Amino acid sequence: MPPWFNLTISVLALIVSGITAWLTFFRKGSLVMTQPTIVFFGPDGPHHDGKNKVYLRTLLYSTAKRGQVIESLHVAVQRGESKQNFSVWVYGENGNLKRGSGIFVPQEGVTFDHHFLLPADGANFVFLAGSYRLIVFAKLVGAAAPREILAISVSVSDTHASALSKPNTGIYFDWGPDLQDYHPHIETRPSQDKPSAMQFLEALSQIKKNG
Repeated sequence: MPPWFNLTISVLALIVSGITAWLTFFRKGSLVMTQPTIVFFGPDGPHHDGKNKVYLRTLLYSTAKRGQVIESLHVAVQRGESKQNFSVWVYGENGNLKRGSGIFVPQEGVTFDHHFLLPADGANFVFLAGSYRLIVFAKLVGAAAPREILAISVSVSDTHASALSKPNTGIYFDWGPDLQDYHPHIETRPSQDKPSAMQFLEALSQIKKNG
């Protein structure tokens, strides 16, 4: 077997090993959010503080094997010239809520309920009739600033806006895969069946004070 053949095989093996190492250990990749299957605008449960929130359920995943570390998430809601940031992030599963303070997202992804609340010292944001653009921003560890990872558009009709003025009433947007659009429906909650995100934050605040 000629010497050049063995050399060629060795070079090819080295190249394959280098590519594998880059894909596995060194490639940074990107953070991706799937289309939320459900989005909610409205109060944070019947026993809320009078302020509205944004809720969505989605899968976060990394395009690289090494994964991504999120430092914070927030959403910006735009209606015409009006814009409001919902900057308080709470996430969890089946009512087990946690204050968003960092989360590792592997290549396989993680699915959570994400609640975005208004700051305690901020004014309420009323969901009037019109077209809304909801933008999700993620701040990764080491990044200089948050970056947009998803933007979706929904609409609130005059009829739905009128219903939203009633107590304990919110609007859900369910994703329709056939039409590739969201289907809105109004829901009123007469009773509190599980702790709200705001109640979780209040309990967490009390623990910190007593500690």
